Amino acid sequence: MTGERKALGRGIGALLPGSPSISMLDAISPATESGSTEIPVDRIDPNPDQPRRAFETDQLQTLVDSIRQHGVIQPIVVRRVGDRFELVVGERRWRATREAGLASIPAVVAEVDANDRLALALIENIQRRDLNAIELAQAFRSLAEIGATQEEIGQRVGLDRSTIANHLRLLELPREYQQDVEEGRLSAGHAKALLGVSNPEHRGRLRDRILRDGISVRGAEVLCRASPGVSKRSRPRATHDPDLQRLVDGLRQRLQTRVRIQGQPSRGRIEIEYFSEEDLRRIAGILLGDA
Repeated sequence: MTGERKALGRGIGALLPGSPSISMLDAISPATESGSTEIPVDRIDPNPDQPRRAFETDQLQTLVDSIRQHGVIQPIVVRRVGDRFELVVGERRWRATREAGLASIPAVVAEVDANDRLALALIENIQRRDLNAIELAQAFRSLAEIGATQEEIGQRVGLDRSTIANHLRLLELPREYQQDVEEGRLSAGHAKALLGVSNPEHRGRLRDRILRDGISVRGAEVLCRASPGVSKRSRPRATHDPDLQRLVDGLRQRLQTRVRIQGQPSRGRIEIEYFSEEDLRRIAGILLGDA
């Protein structure tokens, strides 16, 4: 790309010369060694910028079993740091090799700038779809902290700038909400919906309800828009009559769900949405005076 800025470190523009699916081994240049070489696993240190925080035990054990039977098929990539080596890509293979009891692992020794190692590890994990939304957000933030714009990050990893921005916004949530996403209790869509609720108390109640009732992302979006912690300008309005609108707002706040009134003060109908059997019982309890 003509005039492309290089804010991610020396030579980082060469990492993605065409498609974001480019092989990681094709994206870097080996140093003096030709091809791969066997390196003792205990001379290799993990990448301090590894964006992946969680390694699922079952998946790792499957890889351990495979390596015990077949060995390591694809070399890892390392860089020299003094008399030791530091992982650039391939931490899961390195961990599994250690677990399998092998003394060494095939590796390509590459000339990689310290500022580039995060980008390389991030690209590899994106290609393998190994990162959850919070891990991605943390990696994008780290790239931004070394000078990359959201547009530049998107160009490097093959994602739209808006996708980068939406992930970064997830880091505005409290840490416990981020852990919900990391551990699979909430999806990124749920988290994004909760971001729209500014009142911490209302947001906490909605989060608890989503977790308790297993509400879908679409249902969570509706609930969050109906929350009193959301600006009224962002809520859909079913009527322009100010008296009816005040009634709708009051019902939404009381029932904590989307409410519509269609018609006039003299005649019409009220629509109340629910998103699960438990949600229906909760709303019915409020309307019948049981809650």
